[in-house]
Formats: sequence, structure tokens, C-alpha cells
Amino acid sequence: MTSLEKTAQAQLSSSRLIYGCMRIAGDNSTADKDKGMTAIKAAIEAGYNHFDHADIYGGGQCEQLFGEFLANSPSLRETLIITSKAGIRQSPQRYDFSHDYLIESVEGSLTRLNTDYLDLFLLHRPDYLFNANQVAETFKQLKREGKVKHFGVSNFSPSQVNLLQSALDEPLLINQIEINLHNISSLQDGTLDQCQQLAITPVAWCPLGAVAYPAWGNTFSQADEQRIGIEMTKQAQKYNVEAWQISLAWLLKHPANICPIIGSTTPSRIDAAKQALTIDYSAKDWYHLLEARNGQPLP
Repeated sequence: MTSLEKTAQAQLSSSRLIYGCMRIAGDNSTADKDKGMTAIKAAIEAGYNHFDHADIYGGGQCEQLFGEFLANSPSLRETLIITSKAGIRQSPQRYDFSHDYLIESVEGSLTRLNTDYLDLFLLHRPDYLFNANQVAETFKQLKREGKVKHFGVSNFSPSQVNLLQSALDEPLLINQIEINLHNISSLQDGTLDQCQQLAITPVAWCPLGAVAYPAWGNTFSQADEQRIGIEMTKQAQKYNVEAWQISLAWLLKHPANICPIIGSTTPSRIDAAKQALTIDYSAKDWYHLLEARNGQPLP
């Protein structure tokens, strides 16, 4: 477990690995929905207590499916941390942090998830036109009405976090960011530094990088991938784990207390991800993998 405690009024105890629900509904067929239900159950049995959603995942079907799961097991609700995100409009796609849209989005998520409240509500991607004071008032209303307990952001830069935080009466608890061996920008742009400074928990989406989502594109060459793969395989043999678990251990080593999102719907994979938590991963190996990733020694 990892603590998301910021104040006496704001504390959540989250499993270090978070289960990502982006794919649980599949194509919304009966077979895929059954697979999604099995995945949710497998995550709970494996010790995950934190489930990540967004209003747009599966066009709302992912939240709907999770809500059906909760309807069948209502006693579980108080044992779980449910996060959802909003702020991305579709048709046409744009970002929107307006008061009415965020309220509407949260209420829609609550209905689909079959719950009265969200433990965490995140702004999904920065709206370049957002008014921090207006967002703060929206957050106050959601909290006052008991619809959201705590707040965070996703894909925010340090300056965007600072702007929003300056208008809020309570601390942001999470910044959900892409961080993996393919994308290490948060190591270099101050994001992880800020997380440590402000006690914001960084949550890593796509922690395995292009290995997990090849369709999203990969700027690494075949030679790059081979070089990284050789080092990961070497380390996997050393620690007696699989190479993809080394990718997770690499993130878990960082002192910012990164919480990776696991999005597999395969029960054995969901359970196996926990093994990364047991790896006594050394700083030496962390830097060896970084050098393999960069293709050159550190300066």
C-alpha cells in the first residue's frame, strides 16, 4: 500500500499498483464484458484497491460495466478507491474545464459507476483556456455536495499544476502522467521533482510504453529496442523475473513513489505485476537501464 495522505482531512491508502479500467468493456460484446468482470475480480483478489476510470473510456461502457460489478457486490464499495477523469469532449474533440461540463461529467460517471461519490476526480488533459478560479469553484461545489472527496490532475505540466493549485483551498493529490522507458520527460521537465516537493503522487499511465500499446507509435529504432531488450533480459535473469516486470521495478525505484497503472485484462498478468513490488532493485541497475535506453553513457 502507498499513502496518498496530504492532510488530516485528505487521506487515502492506495495499493501501489492501480488497476486501469480503460479496456474492460472491450467491444461491449457479452464475451468481452464477461472478460472485463473477470479482470475486475482478479484485480481485487490480487490486492488492488484503486481503480482508474475516465468518462470517455469505451464511450462510458467501462464505467457502466464497473457499476454493474459494484451492483452485484455493494459491500466492496467502501473498500475501494475509485478515480475518474473528465475534461475531454468528443465530436469534435476538444478540452473543456467549464463548470457545467465538469459537473455534468461527474454526475454521469456517478450514475454509470453506481456510486454516490468519487474518491478522486482528475482533470484529464489540460484545457489551455481553463480559468483556475472557475475550476476551484467547481471543485468546491462537487465536494460540498459530497460527489467528490479529493482532486487531482492528469498530464499537467508543473506550471499548470502551480496555476491550479494557487486557486484551490486543498492540495491536489495526484498527477497522472505517461512515464515509461520510452517517455522519460517527467524525469527531466520538473514534473517528478514537483511531485516530491508538493507530496503529489505521480500515477504512471502506459508504464510499459510502446510494448503495451504499439499502435500508439514508437520513435525508437529497432536497434534501440534491441539494446533495451538485452539489458532488460539480463536484469530479469538476475532478479528471476520477467523483462516486463523490470520495467515496473524501474518506475517503482524512483523516490517520487510512482504508482503504475496496470491495464491488462488477463488475470495471470494482473497478478504477476505484483512481483515487481518484491524486486530489491538497485540504483546501479536503474542507471544501467537508463543508459541502455539513451544509447550512450551518462555525461
